[in-house]
Amino acid sequence: MRSIWNGAISFGLVSIPIKLVNATESHSISFRQIHVNDGGRVRYRKVCELDGEEVPSAEIGKGYEEADGSIVPITDEDLAQLPLATAKTIEIMSFVPAEEIDPLQMDAAYYLAANGATAAKPYTLLREALKRSRKVAIAKYALRGRERLGMLRVVDDVIAMHGLLWPDEIRAPEGVAPDADVTVRDAELDLADALMATLGEVEMASLHDDYREAVEALIVAKSGGAFEPTEAVVEPAGGQVIDLMAALERSVRAAKASRGEADGEREGEAGGEGEGEGAAEAEVTPIRRKARAGAGTRAGTGAAAPKAVGGKKSTAASAKKTATSAATKKKTTTAGGKSATGKSTSRTAKTTAKSTAKTAAAKKTGSGAAASAKKTAAPRKRTSA
Repeated sequence: MRSIWNGAISFGLVSIPIKLVNATESHSISFRQIHVNDGGRVRYRKVCELDGEEVPSAEIGKGYEEADGSIVPITDEDLAQLPLATAKTIEIMSFVPAEEIDPLQMDAAYYLAANGATAAKPYTLLREALKRSRKVAIAKYALRGRERLGMLRVVDDVIAMHGLLWPDEIRAPEGVAPDADVTVRDAELDLADALMATLGEVEMASLHDDYREAVEALIVAKSGGAFEPTEAVVEPAGGQVIDLMAALERSVRAAKASRGEADGEREGEAGGEGEGEGAAEAEVTPIRRKARAGAGTRAGTGAAAPKAVGGKKSTAASAKKTATSAATKKKTTTAGGKSATGKSTSRTAKTTAKSTAKTAAAKKTGSGAAASAKKTAAPRKRTSA
């Protein structure tokens, strides 16, 4: 790999000659600007404003524009003479735990390679010290005309350096968080945890850029003349979440299905609450559980109804029992010499028997029992007289 910067790591009084190498590369596809009408390439030409002539790269330098528009030329020699210890040195300032570094500060990544045989021993010393301490080194260095902040850590057997943004370059997240006062229930957190556990971990090496591959296939197809445009299948955008619990539960099931895992535990729970598909549906959302509960209440009412229909015979028997009880009361009263009271009781028994008989006849159930009750009541009236 080609080095982009040569210098040294300053580790106290120890100096380690190193070469700076890019640790990352971009695989994104670059496009050129073209003239749509004829396909000709559109180029940018660097032209001097004073004479109007195009300037080659070798004759282009840098300068600072002041407020009045005047330009102050700055050369590489000027920058090299700046009194900065970091101009050619990665100066380590401290060692801190890695978790103290905010990932928001992370910038470009580089590998630091030992530059020459004499650098092997101090390079290895620093690497092993970083490993044993389980810390990272914070350093300053100068690159491309500016001083930067860096973090040194060990990757395999190599010291890597991450460029860091300065603390004042990190914007505060003001006005980004939701304004509404939202309360998250424990049940929702439990489902979120279940979803996280189901999704599990991923092999980072298995991740790839699907979009880039699709663009590459498009380029190959168009260059070969076999391109046939097709309508893209766009997944519907997520709308308003009506039932967060339902969305979480469905997500857990979908994640398990994609991983080929059976949802046996949840199916067992559903089977214990109802029968067939309805019981399984009842486990999907709290809203459906309520509906299922209502259905169960209605089913319970329906189950009681046959008892009421089948109980009409019991109603007639109850009427007969009432009439018999009234007659017994009348007989007891007559024996005690209270004939008026017995007569009144007899009338009540007769009225009750008639009313019960009519009700039983109207429902076409238990008519025999009602008629028997009426017969029994009539002789008791004559005895009273």
